[in-house]
Amino acid sequence: MGIFGRSLVVITIHLFSIFTLLHAATNETDRLALLEFKAKITDPLGVMTSWNSSHHFCQWYGVVCGRQHRQRVAVLRLHSLKLSGSISPHIGNLSFLRKLYLYNNSFSYEIPPEIGHLRRLQVLYLSNNSLGGKIPSNLSSCSNLNILNLNGNQLIGEIPRELTLLTRLKDLSLGKNNLTGTIPLSIANLTSLEYLFLGGNNLHGVIPEFIGQLKNLSTLALFNNQFSGTIHSSIFNLSLIEAFDVGNNYLEGTLPLSLGVSLPYLQFFSIVLNQFSGSIPSSISNASNLESFQVTVNKLTGVVPAFGKLNKLSVLSLGQNLFGNGKDDDLKFLHGLTNATRLRQLELGVNNFGGMLPKQIANFSRELESIYIHNNQIHGNIPTGIDSLINLNLFIASNNNISGTIPSGVGKLKNLAKLYLFSNDLTGNIPSSLGNLTNLIQIYLHDNQLQGNIPSSLGNCKQLLALHLSNNNLTGLIPPQIFEISSLSMGIDLSTNRLHGSLPNQVGNLKQLGILYLDNNMLSGHVPSDLGGCMSLEALSISHNFFQGSIPSSLSALRGLQFLNLSYNNVSGQIPSFLVNFSLLALDISHNDFEGMVPIEGIFNNASATSIVGNKRLCGGISEFRLPSCKSDQKPKRKRRRTVIITVSAFTGILASILGCLFLWFSRKRRKDSSSCDSENANLLRLSYQNLLKATNEFSLDNLIGSGGFGSVYKGILEQDGLVIAVKVLNLMRRGASKSFLAECEVLRNVRHRNLVKVITACSSVDYAGNDFKALVYEFMDNGSLDDWLHPTHHPRNLTIVQRLNIAIDVSSALEYLHCHAGILPIVHSDLKPSNVLLDKEMTAHVSDFGLVKFLHKEMINSTPNQSTSLADVGTIGYCPPEYGMGNVASTSGDIFSFGILLLEMFTGKRPTDDTFKEGLSLHDFVRSSLPEQVTDITDPTFLQMEEEPLSHFHYSRNIMRKNRLIECLISVLDIGILCSSKSPQERLNIGDVVTQLSSIKKQVTDDNRLDMNGDGMRSN
Repeated sequence: MGIFGRSLVVITIHLFSIFTLLHAATNETDRLALLEFKAKITDPLGVMTSWNSSHHFCQWYGVVCGRQHRQRVAVLRLHSLKLSGSISPHIGNLSFLRKLYLYNNSFSYEIPPEIGHLRRLQVLYLSNNSLGGKIPSNLSSCSNLNILNLNGNQLIGEIPRELTLLTRLKDLSLGKNNLTGTIPLSIANLTSLEYLFLGGNNLHGVIPEFIGQLKNLSTLALFNNQFSGTIHSSIFNLSLIEAFDVGNNYLEGTLPLSLGVSLPYLQFFSIVLNQFSGSIPSSISNASNLESFQVTVNKLTGVVPAFGKLNKLSVLSLGQNLFGNGKDDDLKFLHGLTNATRLRQLELGVNNFGGMLPKQIANFSRELESIYIHNNQIHGNIPTGIDSLINLNLFIASNNNISGTIPSGVGKLKNLAKLYLFSNDLTGNIPSSLGNLTNLIQIYLHDNQLQGNIPSSLGNCKQLLALHLSNNNLTGLIPPQIFEISSLSMGIDLSTNRLHGSLPNQVGNLKQLGILYLDNNMLSGHVPSDLGGCMSLEALSISHNFFQGSIPSSLSALRGLQFLNLSYNNVSGQIPSFLVNFSLLALDISHNDFEGMVPIEGIFNNASATSIVGNKRLCGGISEFRLPSCKSDQKPKRKRRRTVIITVSAFTGILASILGCLFLWFSRKRRKDSSSCDSENANLLRLSYQNLLKATNEFSLDNLIGSGGFGSVYKGILEQDGLVIAVKVLNLMRRGASKSFLAECEVLRNVRHRNLVKVITACSSVDYAGNDFKALVYEFMDNGSLDDWLHPTHHPRNLTIVQRLNIAIDVSSALEYLHCHAGILPIVHSDLKPSNVLLDKEMTAHVSDFGLVKFLHKEMINSTPNQSTSLADVGTIGYCPPEYGMGNVASTSGDIFSFGILLLEMFTGKRPTDDTFKEGLSLHDFVRSSLPEQVTDITDPTFLQMEEEPLSHFHYSRNIMRKNRLIECLISVLDIGILCSSKSPQERLNIGDVVTQLSSIKKQVTDDNRLDMNGDGMRSN
């Protein structure tokens, strides 16, 4: 080999070495980027345990390397693995990445803009996480992107106009976020776009005409926004459209006549909750692929066209429009639905449909689950062939003119859960076959002309919640089997019939029953003592019957009773004293045979809410009743009268001058207070049910942020000004919900404090189904509840010691205000717990949920154990003081106990109901027995680790000093919690002392932190 040959070999070897080094370096870049990505992630399923040096990174779980560049990451597939944390900006170093799948996890924080460095990226799936912030505009640098799916996060701001530079984009999905602004005009540049999903945001303005230029579009989803105006005809001419959803906006106009022809591939069509008018075009029958057609809640009119050609139709929803003319041929279009073999839902309610239900209903799809035909003018019989609809779950046919009998074949519908036939003209007997429907939860047959006996077979419906048979011609005895249905909780209404006999003793089995109406019958016998077993009763009416005897003492157990009507019977004896202690809103015992003294306390002090007329042997009471004085009172009154006259005369002169001054002072104060109150009330928003429905996306589960004993809380955004709100919707079927609503209104009307949740307004209305609707609207708290932070389920969260102390001080300050400064007499919260402490954007705590609040009067402040209340009225197990379990009334010291438990939970991380606490051990005892030596053993480990981690940056001696001060602080805080949660109310701390001591501890901690930051051992960033 010559010199030239040897040189060539040497050069080749050097070039190979350089290439090898460069190749190894690029591989190392990917490996390090993946490790940085892992470092920011919490991995509860342990799927990333393979991400270590014992495996090449191309073999790590979810990592796919490319075929052409075999040692470079091409795909990262880590979806649906419960991962949380943040997306590391080092993801931008995976320069050969083509597909990134991180959807269905719990990633939070912002989308790193470094993703814009991934020039080869084709697919970006980040949907269904908790990512916030704005969409990075430099994603437009990913020029090869085909799919950008960010659905279901918490993104804010406007849609970046730069995204319209992604000319290869086929799927742009930004739905179910908090995006604002309008659709960028330049989106018309995305000529390859097939899927545009922007639903579930706060976008406004008109739907741009240029969307009609996106000729490849197959899905257009703009629902649940604030779009207005009309839809340009060019959009209805996008011939490849398969799904079209613009529901829940403010759109108007008419549907084009060519709808079914211009959209031949249409499968899903929804314009619900808008203001469209005109009729449904008959051309819709040409859309042979149509599966779901939804136009509910608009202003559509006219004749409904035939759907006979739509054999794939699954959902037909036409409710709450102006369809029909009340004529016999209004329902002719139903005949063609026999061809729809996949039909699951038929919704025609709240229209003007006349005519009869066609016999062809028997030939409808066996998959049919729900029929809504309520609030129309439908007449004729219920078709006997309805029993062929074996999967029917809901049959809602109320408020029509349906006549004839209830077909016995209904008893074959084994899946039926709700049967609504009230307010019709039905006759005949209630078929005993209804007892075969073991899945029934609600039967509403009231306001008909039904006759005969109530079938005892109804006792087989063991899941029944409500039974309403009032205003019929039913006769016979009330079958005792009905009262064996322990699930009955919403109510029994058998009023205004001709039932006779006694009320079965089995009525006491219904422990959860909320309403019992038996009035206007011919029932007789004694008022059964077993009624006392219905401890959840809120309303009881047995008026206009023939009951006799006295009110049994067992009824004293009905402490939740709000409405009691015993009028027009032969009930005798004295008025029971326990009625005074009930929280009654209305009491009617008129036209009976009661005798003796009428009390003057409780409900008897309100003549407008109490009726006692027609009881000739009553005496006493307040003056408005105009009853004679009781004889035993007359002589003492004569003896006292002279003394009173002399005493009053002696002080008349003095009192006259004093009262004159006081009158002037109070007059000025009242005018001032009235002016202030009027001004304050004027600032309250007036919101309707429709406003709240719109704000919460029809109370969507996506907006559900919490639920409690009396209702559910939804996040909403008001259309008027974009204000973010929290809407607490009361479950009025739940015992005590109405009382809870009134209590919260009363508190929030009278109290103001920075650490009490701010109420915006209240709404008392009816929903679209005619049901009562009550809701409270609060200022939205960005950081959720304290419970979410102490016991996170989705996102890892932690609170520093200063944050925990701040929250404890905020809560105790709120209690101090309620107990000492909210009015002349104390207010007791009665349900203090972490889920009722809400945190705003600055982590300031606000006490919420005043549904069980108590306004103490003088007698209650120094109450004795015989003044009792039920545990259900005073809070949550684990946070209630022990004296409540013995019947004591709610008190300020009870709130102190709840606060003590909350404080212990904040610093130990353990709920009072934790499985650790068994066989008599409580959170209080657990902490007390561990102090002071074992304080670090019982402290929340995640919190302790968080506080101790910065100590590693100090010198050893200083580290020890700082750690000792931390332990001293913890001991002091837990000592306060122990004293507040003492079993004896007399041993508990005063709330004012609690605020002072916690503030002192916080000052010591912040001073220590300041010294550490300025000292020799500087804390690392």
